[in-house]
Amino acid sequence: MADRPSTLGELRESGWQSVPVRQEMRRNLLARLRTGQPLFPGILGYDETVLPQIENAVLAQHDMLFLGLRGQGKTRMLRSLVELLDEAIPVISGSEIHDDPLAPVSKFGRDAVAGQGDNCPVSWIGRAERYHEKLATPDVTIADLIGEVDLIRHAEGRHLSSEDVMHFGLIPRSHRGIFCINELPDLSPKIQVGLFNVLEERDVQIRGFPIRLDLDLCLVFSANPEDYTNRGRIVTPLKDRIGSVVRTHYPESREMGIRITRENASIGREEGAAVVVPQFLDEIVEEISRLARTSPHVNQASGVSVRMSIANYEILLSSAERRSVRAGESPPVARVSDLAFVAAGARGKLELNMSEEAGEEDRLISRLVEEAVKNIFDEHFDPKMFRNLVQAFESGKKIELSDQLPSAELLDRCDAIRGFRQQLETIAAELEPELSRGPAATGLLASIAELVLDGLYAHNRLSRRQKHGTTVFGS
Repeated sequence: MADRPSTLGELRESGWQSVPVRQEMRRNLLARLRTGQPLFPGILGYDETVLPQIENAVLAQHDMLFLGLRGQGKTRMLRSLVELLDEAIPVISGSEIHDDPLAPVSKFGRDAVAGQGDNCPVSWIGRAERYHEKLATPDVTIADLIGEVDLIRHAEGRHLSSEDVMHFGLIPRSHRGIFCINELPDLSPKIQVGLFNVLEERDVQIRGFPIRLDLDLCLVFSANPEDYTNRGRIVTPLKDRIGSVVRTHYPESREMGIRITRENASIGREEGAAVVVPQFLDEIVEEISRLARTSPHVNQASGVSVRMSIANYEILLSSAERRSVRAGESPPVARVSDLAFVAAGARGKLELNMSEEAGEEDRLISRLVEEAVKNIFDEHFDPKMFRNLVQAFESGKKIELSDQLPSAELLDRCDAIRGFRQQLETIAAELEPELSRGPAATGLLASIAELVLDGLYAHNRLSRRQKHGTTVFGS
């Protein structure tokens, strides 16, 4: 920014014109719409539902409230709004509230322009410096948001009636930018009332002094729906002053949920080969979250975050990686037995209903995993396809498997049932033709074998006993 005007005089000569922040966002959004540039790169599943609401709100120059359950990308989208700001704007050097050199609002800014005229120094700030965010908590005060009398400045000799004695809060310091309050209902009602003037009249008053700061702001908020009564609520007059309420949602299809999980999960590994995940395991991980979002045992007013799918997926990868390192296998291939560890990623991401007993969380997660495995098994197979397996187990055959068992050894144990491996090879060629012909072929067969056995157990065709990572299938 060294070649930009550095004084007020140079700024005027350059022809610079100040634009209100919401007009600036509107102008930059229109430019993006004309060129087809995405508004929120990396945000998936909202193209036809949420993004049109946001675009309309920005074009209407509204303040916005993003309303939705946890894990729906609200904060990520709010932070991305900064990309709708200009690359840089001029401010009066030293101004705490980013005073516009052509229209200062603070006493410091007005005095600087009056005292130095065209020689008033000008600095340039980037868009990132124009976004401020505050997580709402019950202990937030008006002083945090608006400002307070600075007693140190008063002790230095400044008079209490002077604006110079004021310490500005986050909202004035966001002048000419975007200010975000996350989890708005957590603000106490009296603090919410303190935002009325900011939203409607665009001015702030501090300690009753006749100080008017005509702020230029875009105010944005996030909140869970009001029926989430474990939190607070948004006072009605405040909601009335917010221009647009944007409703968010969870992925509408399993395929979209899988894409979101894959793009956000920590898939890359620093050492060794990348973990291979068969498509049906992607489907099972997403199905676990989708089942949780309809379970009567889960508090649906709280929601089930997309972060649960991401955490479960990362644990699935890590379990497969751990097994491959110990067994010396490459590439590592995820298996159904790796799902036994997803409880660690799901704990805390489910809020059970008040009627549920203590310690029920892990049992519920286990049931969700089993039901997800059954649903995905049913989409790909018919239990009647495996009559030979069921008959073999009914005749007394047993197979003992382990989540740490190398894939080749697992298949050797499956060879105890005549024709089972041939079935697995046929299924692999249909489900994953590319993987079935590559270096991950053995791991893929082992993964399908576990899916088939667990699916037959879910249909009550086999018995299953589990203990410390070991599973015994029998009749």
